[in-house]
Amino acid sequence: MKLSESQFDKAVKRAIARIPEEIGAHLENIVISVRKRPSQEILAEFDPADGPLLGLYQGRSLNDRSATYPPLYPDTIFIFQEALEEMCETMEELEEEIELTVVHEIAHFIGFGEEQLEELGY
Repeated sequence: MKLSESQFDKAVKRAIARIPEEIGAHLENIVISVRKRPSQEILAEFDPADGPLLGLYQGRSLNDRSATYPPLYPDTIFIFQEALEEMCETMEELEEEIELTVVHEIAHFIGFGEEQLEELGY
């Protein structure tokens, strides 16, 4: 599946609108940035055996924040268009994968690690 940037951005907006409010409320101060693919620096930090990198949370989780040391930059969730397109055949499937990816990255913001996410089914 291949979409234009504009079509993919619309799919991201529709997917985010589907996220339940109790989870979506955490997106208030997070930038969502769509990239075609992860940079080489980002890829260097991940094991390709774990599968394609669909998204990435970059910032300081709520567990690591304090009133005396607020974050210097806005937190960002990166969504990687090409990896998501490659694994999906329909628009509905794509939007579901985007939704799951954003929820997964919000969980990192909240402070969940990969093991906790696996236990929860993500």
